Amino acid sequence: QVHLVESGGGSVQAGGSLRLSCAASGYTYSSNCIGWFRQAPGKEREGVATIDTGGGSTYYADSVKGRFTISQDNAKNTVYLQMNSLKPEDTAMYYCAARGACLASWRPADFGVWGQGTQVTVSS
Repeated sequence: QVHLVESGGGSVQAGGSLRLSCAASGYTYSSNCIGWFRQAPGKEREGVATIDTGGGSTYYADSVKGRFTISQDNAKNTVYLQMNSLKPEDTAMYYCAARGACLASWRPADFGVWGQGTQVTVSS
């Protein structure tokens, strides 16, 4: 099993940047796909970005494409989400999650291991 811990959230003004971190420990060899999700109050959890930690392939939701970048540091077993040009609508609790492989289906239910979340608040 793998254990995930998110960090790096905070409050920023619109147009600002944040970098979120997802640190993995435990049996990380079994998790080859890491995803970032977010959930705002009263809304369903939605996918933001995923990365194939073995091959490096990435995927982004249309709402963040061109503004967010997902990356990895294998030496630290950490996945990052660099968020630039932040908008108020990006305000949410951000979670990282893991599954065995990045497949065509991309839903929260497809990811079996989750971190505790880190809050991102963007003010106008």
